[in-house]
Amino acid sequence: MKKLLLTLALGTCSHLLLAQQVISVYSVTIPNSKPSDVKETTITESNGGIRVSNVIQPTLTVFKPAKDKANGTAVIICPGGGYARLAIDHEGLDVAKRLNEMGITAFVLKYRLPNDQSQPDKSIAPLLDAQQSIRLVRQRATEFGVNPGRIGIMGFSAGGHLASTAGTHFAKPVGQDPTNTSVRPDFLVLLYPVISFADSLMHGGSRTNLIGKTPAPDQIKLYSNDQQVTAQTPPTFLVHAADDKTVKVQNSLRFYEACLHHGVPVEMHLYPKGGHGFGMNNKTTNDKWVERLQNWFDANGWLAK
Repeated sequence: MKKLLLTLALGTCSHLLLAQQVISVYSVTIPNSKPSDVKETTITESNGGIRVSNVIQPTLTVFKPAKDKANGTAVIICPGGGYARLAIDHEGLDVAKRLNEMGITAFVLKYRLPNDQSQPDKSIAPLLDAQQSIRLVRQRATEFGVNPGRIGIMGFSAGGHLASTAGTHFAKPVGQDPTNTSVRPDFLVLLYPVISFADSLMHGGSRTNLIGKTPAPDQIKLYSNDQQVTAQTPPTFLVHAADDKTVKVQNSLRFYEACLHHGVPVEMHLYPKGGHGFGMNNKTTNDKWVERLQNWFDANGWLAK
């Protein structure tokens, strides 16, 4: 695959990364899509943050670790943004570079955001892209130098909702695949995730963007992923701040309790402060959750070569 310049309209921003491999999630026609005037947009906010919206062509940007560090584990990263945009920098590109330091091959997923103009069924577009990404990495594991049995998915905020959906809805994939390649991730990493779409816990923007303003009760339940956990749900690592006013900490607590109930190995780190959207750097503490994550990876054998 030809190496491409990852521009993302970053200009001279410090996040500019040269010669990363960018691959299309789909090699043929993109499923659940229709012609529209929607055009992808990228903006750099006043604080330097990079936000991508109106994604039409989903892609994976591949970050490979140094050959002497590579251990065969892969992580697909889903940035957050309320299913309205993607915080592609501090919840994507920066995280990928940190995972590379652990010897992990990282894939930043630029997934489609729900859009009635460009998708016949906006509720399944992000999950289609996430499941196809797992399928693609697993099918091309040799090419990427990864173990097809060590492919996890990681998500922040609404990206955490997408990752947790991938980790609980794999038994009945939303897309067609004649190869029957498993789309079950081998582990989940969920950072201040949207989990529940129940009225009392939902992040309103995420729910409305994905399943509409007046969703049916069965849709609310289907996408309340604490209610979709089974004994087959992958081992899970959770991080949240108790003072998160955007996505209530009870989202992570519910998922943790569901994992306990079903015997799913789970580890959770809660911080008293930090708010929402802190990425890898919770400025209220000297503790680094990414170091706790590295310990978890190590304890589960995912850093072994």
